[in-house]
Amino acid sequence: MSVKELPRKTIDALLATPYGEAAYVACETLKDAGFEAWWVGGAVRDIALGHVPNDIDIATDATPNDVKTTFKHAKEDLRNLASMRAKVKGSEFDITTFRTESDASTGRHPIAIEFSTREEDVRRRDFTVNAMYYDPVSRELFDPTDGLRDASEKLVRFIGDPSARVTHDALRILRAVRLRTRMNGQYDPATYAALRDNAKLTGSLSGSRILEELEKLLDTDHPGRGLEDLWELGIFAVIAPELHKCKGIAQPADYHHEGDVWNHLLACTDSFRPDDDADVRLAALFHDIGKAETFQLKERIRFDHHASVSADIATAILKRWQTPSKRIEKIDWLIRHHMTMETFKDLSDERKAHWYHHPWFNDLLRIFWLDIAGTDPADFAFYDSIVKDHDAFVDSHPRPPKQLLSGEDVMQLLGIRPGEEVGKALQALHDAQVRKEVTTKKEAKTFVLRAKA
Repeated sequence: MSVKELPRKTIDALLATPYGEAAYVACETLKDAGFEAWWVGGAVRDIALGHVPNDIDIATDATPNDVKTTFKHAKEDLRNLASMRAKVKGSEFDITTFRTESDASTGRHPIAIEFSTREEDVRRRDFTVNAMYYDPVSRELFDPTDGLRDASEKLVRFIGDPSARVTHDALRILRAVRLRTRMNGQYDPATYAALRDNAKLTGSLSGSRILEELEKLLDTDHPGRGLEDLWELGIFAVIAPELHKCKGIAQPADYHHEGDVWNHLLACTDSFRPDDDADVRLAALFHDIGKAETFQLKERIRFDHHASVSADIATAILKRWQTPSKRIEKIDWLIRHHMTMETFKDLSDERKAHWYHHPWFNDLLRIFWLDIAGTDPADFAFYDSIVKDHDAFVDSHPRPPKQLLSGEDVMQLLGIRPGEEVGKALQALHDAQVRKEVTTKKEAKTFVLRAKA
């Protein structure tokens, strides 16, 4: 790829999509109104790397009021006072006015914003590959920091003084790692030195910002590469010392040719599928974190009760990172039960129903599969047998329908007291649900009243 222009093939592929067409029209509309309009940031970087972006930000000299006047469907972005959110041909775009920011900042939010020029707007951006501006109408590329060259070399390089950039917002340390991982690239030496020397600044970040950035990292094609960077740079020692401890914790060599616990966790994360959700990814990352605390060397290496210890540690980390409680509950459950599979085939039908019909069981199967995939040699024979047993059981024992009415509902509806009559009504309702004669709460009430009559 030439470093003088963006790849035409990628741009044409983008413009052929409804979203790309809408992004073009948004810029065209602003330009027709007398303003500048540029695609900017990650979208232009992705195009430079040959990827069709699915999220395009637009930068302009139009003020938020100008944007509101220009577009019929535009509203303020409460997260950013310089930005508006406009709907064009069914797609929404962040349209942000060129601006400068004060050196002082809260990290996520600058203390002061001043509208400015495109040239000044460049100076507030983080990496050279994120400071390219592309006008899809004129096909002009504005690239004052040689971002296109760096993209062609897959180089992560801060704009300006790297130490000043991370001091201004420590989240840029984590973003640099994610960007390097996403690009499968390398760090500019000065950038790497700033990340290493300022790793301790990540301790000032809110838990929610850490979690958000880590989840984005885990959603890259090869997250293990970024996780290793977080360890090598000393970042995990600050934000998740429990994970940092996992490197060097030996595992039985007969079963784990991949090496220590840390290598096992990296191998698990590199085995993610695109459809693995964020909870599964975090559970896989943390599923053996308790081995550092439970390591014993007796007749052999042992990690007694490591699943429950891992769940406790993961829960503590996720609470620090301000994770919603419902997510913590699920991740804890997945980790706590990731060693239970060996008993499933010998369970009674009642116990199998408890497990196989559990709403999170399929995710538990994914953790089991990822655990095996991260082990060398990987033997999926037992996993396959569990899947076969699960599928056969579910086929012959369909999941019971969700109960539409409670016992209290029935008693109130029929005006009766607790007793055998309540149980009979609930059973009859259950059978009607199985036959799909009743599918809503309203139909359930009608059914119970008619049965009584």
